[in-house]
Amino acid sequence: MKTINIHQAKTHLSKLVEEASHGEPFIIAKAGRPVVKVIALEAPAASEVRRLGFMAGQISVPDDFDQMGRREIERLFAGRK
Repeated sequence: MKTINIHQAKTHLSKLVEEASHGEPFIIAKAGRPVVKVIALEAPAASEVRRLGFMAGQISVPDDFDQMGRREIERLFAGRK
């Protein structure tokens, strides 16, 4: 794995990112000391992406959902025990 100093990384960032995305990770060093390792991310396949509504029809919300626990919440905020 190659090590690049921070100045070279800034100068050639596009090329380095392209290489990393193709499986060639690299290390960025500052004053000769390794600081970060750049590797490609593995994005999920389109079929694996979770969407909102994936449980549609499997759960139900009670009509009084917005009132559930109202008395307890009022008691707590009013400072009563």
